[in-house]
Amino acid sequence: VQLQASGGGLVQAGESLRLSCAASGSIFSINDMGWYRQAPGKQRELVAHITSGGSTNYADSVKGRFTIHRDDAKNTVYLQMNSLKPEDTAVYYCNAVIENYSGIFRTYWGQGTLVTVSS
Repeated sequence: VQLQASGGGLVQAGESLRLSCAASGSIFSINDMGWYRQAPGKQRELVAHITSGGSTNYADSVKGRFTIHRDDAKNTVYLQMNSLKPEDTAVYYCNAVIENYSGIFRTYWGQGTLVTVSS
């Protein structure tokens, strides 16, 4: 199983970006999915999380600006980021809890995509 993240880039403050993360491989089902970020010199932190039922939660710092959603037909999770701020600059990682055809659940991580917001 692999998670492939994409969509990062360099934007100015106030602009938007949409990140995508597609899962591929031996997938029976996908449970929770999420986005994390790690800024230079800081610990990785949860940005947004979505359950298989569609329930979401967000870090306080992104509430009202970021939206997570998933397309189970495409095994993909998205993060729509609006009104970006310089403090959103970080490497963004997706993760997913995936069940294989043997009934085993594992957590997988994407490779990270860099988001840089200039002031």
